[in-house]
Amino acid sequence: MHFQSKRVSRQRSRDLANPVMFLAVLLMLVSGCTVYEPVPAYAPAPSTFDRAWSAAIGAARDEGVQVTSEDRAAGVISGTRGEQDVTINVRTQANGNVRVEISQRGPKGADPGLAGRISRAYDRRMGR
Repeated sequence: MHFQSKRVSRQRSRDLANPVMFLAVLLMLVSGCTVYEPVPAYAPAPSTFDRAWSAAIGAARDEGVQVTSEDRAAGVISGTRGEQDVTINVRTQANGNVRVEISQRGPKGADPGLAGRISRAYDRRMGR
């Protein structure tokens, strides 16, 4: 009888060992799986100067100005529309703000509202 109880005890141990072993292997496999979440990549927004520069050139072209020179380092855009010479100065101020000045020259009365229209086109492009 003693031999019989050892056999039953071993059989029970094997019956319990199989599911325990299966769970142990399963836990090792699952714990080895790592899922990495993608990191969102943000493109840096254009600088305030770059945005203002692009808006100034676009505004001049919107109003029919033929841009003849762009000197980004000096912050000067020059162009013409008919007999009018247009100059746009884009400057970064000490506090980080960007200042845009639009001026025009030409025969008196040729197109007195050109600078104002370029200014309004610039504001639209800047979302103002």
